[in-house]
Amino acid sequence: MAQTIEHLPNGLTLRQDDRYFKLGQDSVLLSAFAKPRRGARLLDLGCGTGALALLLYRPDLTITGLELQEGPLALFRQSIADNQVPVTALQGDLRAIRTLLPHGCMDYVVCNPPYFDRLSGQSAPAPARRTARQDDTCTVEELALAIAFVLRTGGKAALVFRPERLWTLLEALSRVRLMPKRLRFVHQNALAAPSAVLVECRKGGSAEGLAVAPPLLVESEEYRRIYHPQAAAP
Repeated sequence: MAQTIEHLPNGLTLRQDDRYFKLGQDSVLLSAFAKPRRGARLLDLGCGTGALALLLYRPDLTITGLELQEGPLALFRQSIADNQVPVTALQGDLRAIRTLLPHGCMDYVVCNPPYFDRLSGQSAPAPARRTARQDDTCTVEELALAIAFVLRTGGKAALVFRPERLWTLLEALSRVRLMPKRLRFVHQNALAAPSAVLVECRKGGSAEGLAVAPPLLVESEEYRRIYHPQAAAP
């Protein structure tokens, strides 16, 4: 199938293919929610075609993307070459994270993980898309273990997930000492139920101090600024 080029809000470009999941709202909003400190070592876990890694790119960050499937990873590597940015793309299974990356090697992790339980009845039309959206090859518990392994103590991770499975995510994170510190729900408008939830957790420390931000509304000026930062600038 033919490739397409997506122009990202930060000026970089992203190669895409209909066989794989394309850039969506979740990755864009997660990239705006994540707050890696200056000079951080950042991992995009399950990076797919590299949308999150490229959206978050800053010259001061050391960015690595890890992806199971070879097809999306090949597109990611082409995008890295197109943009001429020093980002690393690794192929591997996050369930074998101990063989892929050193313990405590990252300061920040971002992840747009599979949303749906493989037993939920939700399905995607193609195997590559099913791997990206159902937890056949990666459960929430396995994801939490991988994040906890690569993060240094005090490091943080930001994820986007389904509100109806929020407790599943928080429980899995807390079991490996990833304590939720920031939470924000995404709604179409003020009258709609949330469609997604953004979560930032910290490795180690107290379970106290969770900050719940005001909801992010799709029908808002803030949302438009996320997608079009240059147009919003004075």
